[in-house]
Amino acid sequence: MSKTHYFPSDVVHYSWDAKREPVIKIQSGDSVIFDTREVTDGQFNLNSTTEAIANLDWTRVYPLAGPVYIEGAEPGDTLAVEILDLKVKDWGWTAVLPGLGLLAEDFPDAYLRTFDLSDGEYIHFREDIKVPIEAFLGTMGVCPQDADGTPIMPPGTFGGNMDTRQLTVGTTLYLPVQEVGALFSCGDGHAAQGDGEVCVSALECPMESRLKFTLIKGKSIPAPQFQTKGALTPKVNHAGFYGTTGVGTDLMTASQDALRAMVDHIATTYDMPKIDAYLLSSQCVDLKISEIVDAGHYVVSALLPLAIFEEK
Repeated sequence: MSKTHYFPSDVVHYSWDAKREPVIKIQSGDSVIFDTREVTDGQFNLNSTTEAIANLDWTRVYPLAGPVYIEGAEPGDTLAVEILDLKVKDWGWTAVLPGLGLLAEDFPDAYLRTFDLSDGEYIHFREDIKVPIEAFLGTMGVCPQDADGTPIMPPGTFGGNMDTRQLTVGTTLYLPVQEVGALFSCGDGHAAQGDGEVCVSALECPMESRLKFTLIKGKSIPAPQFQTKGALTPKVNHAGFYGTTGVGTDLMTASQDALRAMVDHIATTYDMPKIDAYLLSSQCVDLKISEIVDAGHYVVSALLPLAIFEEK
């Protein structure tokens, strides 16, 4: 019979390491309830201001709950992680961190905003702008092969800091096992994020999650895969979208151009400072590759859900 386990909330780690002792061991079919910290490990709180960014201790960023050892898991297997439940806590933040983000040169200065999430449904970005909460864990992964203090960021074929906004309740994530026991860890809760996490942070928040683990023996996949339960953006599909594009011979440049045009559009149309438009884009604007096969010229679109704006 499958069991539900509670992962201790006082145990975290800040890197991938194949030699790290597992905290709990479970059987295939078991579920685990995690209570994870926000990504700065408590260095920010609801009352924090931009000044807190200068004092950020990066050795404490990305506190993950784990490792969880799955009995019988071996390299060459696949671990299925079904996301049963996700609950955001009562606050979160989004920030520009100097030198990071898709438009780091456009926005070189630190900027932090915190948000009250206590109503459980929306991020109240402004009185007339409400971003629906669509929670997911920004980091879920098995331990990378031969990891020895490997940083949490960036992601890899093992999963990790994927920041994939479709990993919401009902989705099943498939991870290629690279070490005996799989050694799964998770954290980095997000209340909302657009595809791209363009300013380098989503709506970062502490979170409670319930995940079910099923081992698929003998099935090998090259990198993470996932299956969603339904529509990709169900909370904003009832209204239209506004799109901007970037066109050129480099995907990164085209992405920057599409986002830069979107920031300008939001700032002008909705009477907002550009840096706030940048943060809003990170919370809800989806970057998409619209075309990649036309004689070396690519089209990237940035899509803004109009459902977040209060009708006038």
